[in-house]
Amino acid sequence: MTYIIIIILGVILDRITKIHAINNFIDNPYNGTILNFTYLENRGAAFGILQDNRAFFIILTIVIIGYLIYYFIKHYKTNTTLLNIAITFIITGALGNFYDRLVKTYVVDFIEFAFVNFPVFNVADIFVTVGSILIIIYLLFFEEGEKKNER
Repeated sequence: MTYIIIIILGVILDRITKIHAINNFIDNPYNGTILNFTYLENRGAAFGILQDNRAFFIILTIVIIGYLIYYFIKHYKTNTTLLNIAITFIITGALGNFYDRLVKTYVVDFIEFAFVNFPVFNVADIFVTVGSILIIIYLLFFEEGEKKNER
């Protein structure tokens, strides 16, 4: 149940921040020392690759979310909490951007680092990135230990 709550709250947070960006940053971007808040309609994937492939991204997202939910349901009792949180974060981010693609045909990005040249992103992207980093940490430091414990 906790993981479902994380997904729901994460998607709500993503929606609220994107609505705020639409209402405030289209005409009045904010430039700070660490972060800039702007408005960008991203019709591609990360870093703007594969622009204008909406159908591809919708199908790909359905497949990925479907697989992650299947895997999560099948293994969540035996997974570590770290792996469950990682999967939950990736599902959350994927759902946030999926909603945009389905409803608007593009993803709203609005967060930009002020001190380095890096693509504009959103809260859903943060969830996917953190979830992916947690999976890498799990694979590097925990998975091998679990395999030894199973023997």
